Amino acid sequence: MSVSKRLLWVNGACYPLRNLARVHTFIVQPARGAAMMTFLKRLIPTLLVLAVVGAFEEGSGESLDFIRFLCLAFLVYALVDLLIVLFGASYSVLAIETTGEPKALVTSREKAVLVDLVRRISDAIENPDAEFRVRVERLTVNMRNYSGDTVNMIGGSNNTGVSR
Repeated sequence: MSVSKRLLWVNGACYPLRNLARVHTFIVQPARGAAMMTFLKRLIPTLLVLAVVGAFEEGSGESLDFIRFLCLAFLVYALVDLLIVLFGASYSVLAIETTGEPKALVTSREKAVLVDLVRRISDAIENPDAEFRVRVERLTVNMRNYSGDTVNMIGGSNNTGVSR
């Protein structure tokens, strides 16, 4: 990430400093409650299928054993999926929002680095001669496991506005 000649560079993307609407940090946390609800939605029907299969135990054949195996394999998958989210780490994020639609997100394990970047970027907005270059650790985050603001998009469908 760097600022040079009134341009903010984030990886390969360039943002004119005059177009920045907001630069801020926040914490991205795994959606643990949603993961638990998903697990329960998977668990209950699977247990019902296992109970029905168990009721036909007398006429047990290979097909019932196969159904039982599929149910248990699915429960293992659901449990692993739940544990990944439950033990997922929270991350500090630097959000760079422009007056238009584009947004850049930069993550770091150290919140202080991102807070310093917010200070440097705001200083560059106020001081036209400011320039800096900072190497920021990049991190891939599966956003399906995290919750945050829902932002109303222009166009599309099922837009919800900003909800917290």
